[in-house]
Amino acid sequence: MANTSSAKKAVRKIERRTAVNRARRSQMRTYVRKVEEALASGNADAAKSALADAEPLMMRAAQKGIVHKNNASRKISRLTVRVKALAQ
Repeated sequence: MANTSSAKKAVRKIERRTAVNRARRSQMRTYVRKVEEALASGNADAAKSALADAEPLMMRAAQKGIVHKNNASRKISRLTVRVKALAQ
C-alpha cells in the first residue's frame, strides 16, 4: 500500500489512466471486429467503410501508447490487403 501522499496520488492517476486506456482499447477492438465481420460476410462495401472507421482509431491508440505504432500499422496493413482482395 502507498505510504506517501505522492504515492497515493500516483495510484489515483494510474487508476484514471487505466480506465481511459481500457475504454480506448475496447473501442479499437470493437471497430476491428466490425471489419472482420464484414470480411467474413463477404460484403466489400461494408468492409471498406468499417476499415475507414477503424483505421483512425487504431492510429490514435498507437499515438496514445495503448498499442505500439508498428503493431497498429501492421494490423491496418493486413486488414487493408484483405479488404482489397474482397473487392476484386
